[in-house]
Amino acid sequence: MALSDETKDKINTAIGVGKNIVVYGWIPFVLYVGYTRSNPQPNLIKLISPLA
Repeated sequence: MALSDETKDKINTAIGVGKNIVVYGWIPFVLYVGYTRSNPQPNLIKLISPLA
């Protein structure tokens, strides 16, 4: 069964969006997991501001 050009374009667009989500979401996800799993949990302002 051959796919139409429109279906191929939709699949390629979905793959491109998925790649962008993984690329730009990976580091915030790792930071979030590290923050929520740490014991004791650090103060959020100390993580964001270098002067705090």
